[in-house]
Amino acid sequence: MASTVAINLIGAQAGIISKLRNCDITSYSGLKARSSISFESRSSFLGQNASLRSSISPRIVPKANSGSHISPEASYKVAVLGAAGGIGQPLGLLIKMSPLVSALHLYDIANVKGVAADLSHCNTPSQVLDFTGPSELANCLKGVDVVVIPAGVPRKPGMTRDDLFNINASIVKTLVEAVADNCPEAFIHIISNPVNSTVPIAAEVLKQKGVYNPKKLFGVTTLDVVRANTFVAQKKNLKLIDVDVPVVGGHAGITILPLLSKTRPSVTFTNEETEELTNRIQNAGTEVVEAKAGAGSATLSMAYAAARFVESSLRALAGDPDVYECTFVQSELTELPFFASRVKLGKNGVESIISADLEGVTEYEAKALESLKPELKASIVKGIEFVHKQQAAATS
Repeated sequence: MASTVAINLIGAQAGIISKLRNCDITSYSGLKARSSISFESRSSFLGQNASLRSSISPRIVPKANSGSHISPEASYKVAVLGAAGGIGQPLGLLIKMSPLVSALHLYDIANVKGVAADLSHCNTPSQVLDFTGPSELANCLKGVDVVVIPAGVPRKPGMTRDDLFNINASIVKTLVEAVADNCPEAFIHIISNPVNSTVPIAAEVLKQKGVYNPKKLFGVTTLDVVRANTFVAQKKNLKLIDVDVPVVGGHAGITILPLLSKTRPSVTFTNEETEELTNRIQNAGTEVVEAKAGAGSATLSMAYAAARFVESSLRALAGDPDVYECTFVQSELTELPFFASRVKLGKNGVESIISADLEGVTEYEAKALESLKPELKASIVKGIEFVHKQQAAATS
């Protein structure tokens, strides 16, 4: 039985949505959609759950005055490298739900065939293909538009992100070499920790291969924003869908700096609230690791955040003129070569880096910004030096 559903388009956050049919997009303004979309769905994986539909409301809409049109039928190929892991499996499911994906390529060194078989039963349009081991990696990447890399070992109790470096650095280097050889024009999303080092590693590898495009290499820091939005909404009793807190710096400990003074909607915080929220956002990953007591790290929330960033990238590729996300990229906002901040995404990757968030910050935020720089710089340098040492060893 066909059903007609009206969805209010609210909030600046990306949604993972059902396939739209008979869309009538009437108006859009800035970061906030103001109209509604009506569509008929003969069969949707969302079923009849209206609250679920509204909770993941679509934003694949252009400004009314832009003259552009984004087709809900736009299709892209996405590859997940590390698809059988704790992040990779739920991330694959969320990406499978996107109407913007025509093909989902799942790669891992083992156990990915069952994951692909499982996901292939979901009645969404994208085709799921599995690839196992280094011999199949090249085929996994050919013709791909977005590559997401959650591969590597997870954090365990007592481990810092730097403890993961020696293992994950080599994994990321190998995978990015394959990306450079097989889909150098793809958007590359780095999730593997420590992101503050693995993104510079990826950049150096791409430079060595002669295909580095800083506009298409992203460290996925979306989880910091997701957490900041959630914790602020809870603390201030705000409607979560309306909350947007920019998070800058890096993606580990004190390098994570939520700019609470820039929260939208505008809200005030006491000094105690600012310190409490900042510390919780910075240490939220440890909070999950300890709660799981050795059974894993923040896999589900990370998958959710990564899927949001994938969806934002796909919307940008499809022509949405108003896609903004915080991400760790090559940047000139500070003296550091890489820095996380809000950026505008477009068809060619980063269109612009939003500097306004760093203007007029509070004294607390200004001091925290200066305090994070030495640690972030050290992590960046560590990643760059890793690649250079590997190259030197290979040529000696």
